Amino acid sequence: MPAQNEAPLLRGSGPASAILSVNMLKQYFYRKGSGDTVVKAVDGVSFSVQPGEILGLAGESGCGKSTLARSILRIYEPTGGQIFFEGNDITHLSRREMRPYRKRMQMIFQDPLSSLDPRMTIRDILMEPLTGNGIGGSNGERLLRAEAILEQVGLPRDALGRYPREFSGGQCQRIGVARALVTNPGLVVCDEPVSALDLSIRSQIINLLLDFQKELGCAYIFITHDLSVVRLVSDRVAVMYLGRIVELCPGAEISGALHPYTQTLLEAVPAQNPRLARQKSRPPVIGEVPDPASPPEGCSFHPRCRRAMPVCEKTPPQAKDLGGRLVCCHLY
Repeated sequence: MPAQNEAPLLRGSGPASAILSVNMLKQYFYRKGSGDTVVKAVDGVSFSVQPGEILGLAGESGCGKSTLARSILRIYEPTGGQIFFEGNDITHLSRREMRPYRKRMQMIFQDPLSSLDPRMTIRDILMEPLTGNGIGGSNGERLLRAEAILEQVGLPRDALGRYPREFSGGQCQRIGVARALVTNPGLVVCDEPVSALDLSIRSQIINLLLDFQKELGCAYIFITHDLSVVRLVSDRVAVMYLGRIVELCPGAEISGALHPYTQTLLEAVPAQNPRLARQKSRPPVIGEVPDPASPPEGCSFHPRCRRAMPVCEKTPPQAKDLGGRLVCCHLY
């Protein structure tokens, strides 16, 4: 039986046209002391990202979003599948062979404080990716580039001599953005870049990312569990559940979600009007997220789905193209 999100997710956007193409990617982990127990964190995921596109990746905590991101960037060694970046298969490249691609693939982490080395000054943090990737002819040129990117994220040049502990969380995330973009990458993975920040700071960081995306023309994979954010910034949205993509659609159309899981995520978004929130009936989600080491047979969402049918308990649904929207559900 084909996996839930097999080849249809790549239709019309193969390695030649996409900056990133992921084909049936798998990332399994083995639990220590549990015999042959396998945790299928990412289980056959396929999608593509076009140059300059923002792909939102949404889902509950523990669905595999961050693991997928780390597998794409080869922080983790993939268990199976293929990863094409700018037309080149990077799935099994060695650390040395990956070095030319590192400056073109960057990541912004969720926790701005823990992602910055507390022993390094901001100058060292921004110079490190430039020196490591051989960007700039001299240290003077690299320093000028570091100063310029720091000003672009809204911090003064004298911040270069200070340490991460001297900045607020929002300022540290600005430094994280500067570090990721100083190499002029083609693809940036934003792993919940605003979830650890105050609401007043989130919009500033999002606007900063969008400004850079327009200026540099780079592509983003924007990971979040908040659909109210992802639908505002994304050209397309992919929704993950238990290691698989269950729905992929244009960002502007996410409010018309077809998959019951995506509908559940939308229902969980707080209403702006409290009176409407009280009037709207929102049945609770059934049960808890299953253990990825022992996922349910058939459709992985069926134990929690209010519209589950007998076929859902036995047969995994295949990805179906419904006029530009891909859905893995037996209802369609």
